[in-house]
Amino acid sequence: MRPVDNPPSRVTGAALEWEEPPPPAWLTVREEQAASLLTCNDSPDIGFRWSINPYRGCQHACSYCYARRTHEYFELGAGTDFDTHIFVKVNAPELLAAELRRPSWRREPIAIAGVTDAYQPLEATYRLTRRCLEVCCDAVQPVGIVTKGYLVVRDIDVLLELHRRSRVYVEFSVTFADDDAARLVEPHAPPPSRRFEALRRLRAAGVPAGVLIAPVIPGLNDRAIPAILKQAAECGAQTAGLAPVRLPGSVADVFLRRLRETSPDAAARVEQRIRDLRGGRLNDPRFGHRFEAHGAYWESVQRLFETFARRLGLSGEPPWRCADPPRPVVRQLPLFPGMG
Repeated sequence: MRPVDNPPSRVTGAALEWEEPPPPAWLTVREEQAASLLTCNDSPDIGFRWSINPYRGCQHACSYCYARRTHEYFELGAGTDFDTHIFVKVNAPELLAAELRRPSWRREPIAIAGVTDAYQPLEATYRLTRRCLEVCCDAVQPVGIVTKGYLVVRDIDVLLELHRRSRVYVEFSVTFADDDAARLVEPHAPPPSRRFEALRRLRAAGVPAGVLIAPVIPGLNDRAIPAILKQAAECGAQTAGLAPVRLPGSVADVFLRRLRETSPDAAARVEQRIRDLRGGRLNDPRFGHRFEAHGAYWESVQRLFETFARRLGLSGEPPWRCADPPRPVVRQLPLFPGMG
């Protein structure tokens, strides 16, 4: 068990100072009856308008996850609280069914897990994501999914039926090619080898799927881009995308602390290269600029990605066009970047 470890809250300003060693961070599950499920996004940074999240918080514990700050609005921390205090929207499928029946709904594509992973371990018990997919099948509703979870293979039957009736696309978030390297910053997520296995199984069954390298952390995982793309292509991936890391607010505290603990020799260099992407800052909070990166180093990362993606025949088309044949033109995909 990890000890409780949260940075000072940016919302309340609160911070705990332990007189004794901090206690273990035990898993706490909070079931809730949500008032609504569909969330409308108005940010030009994100490539989707509508999303649903059956869970708040994420057991995968990815240290760079930009969603960590959302826990602070519940008077919880962005560190271990985000990883271990999980909110479960037990009425999510019923809410979704009601919202999709509204006369005003136009069947625009829905992103499942635009914030936290819908296939985190608790999904094996609650099955909320599967039931939401079944609702989407009945409503002939287009869906896009981004996940690190191997559990998605359980739902191949529903995904195939949704693909037959409407459109569906699954993107696997893969940030490293090596399992041990990934564990340093994604300690409880399924290792990349399992994600590639899940990708292979989905594609073998006929489910449209691709890979998303997000976040790209310069100096830490950018050299893994060719290996990730090669393995993804071997597994049958149709598309590939990438997005640079962003570390808003207390997320920076969590990530940099983890980086210094696991990679002390590289930590200062990686932090400086992240700052170089945005003129010395760890994050650019302006709408329309949050997932932008600039400078010679980032341009070299993009060229590396584009060269190998083209060579391997991986399209850069958005998942919402999954019914169309993949195109040879590769572009950066800023969809669902950095999910924890």
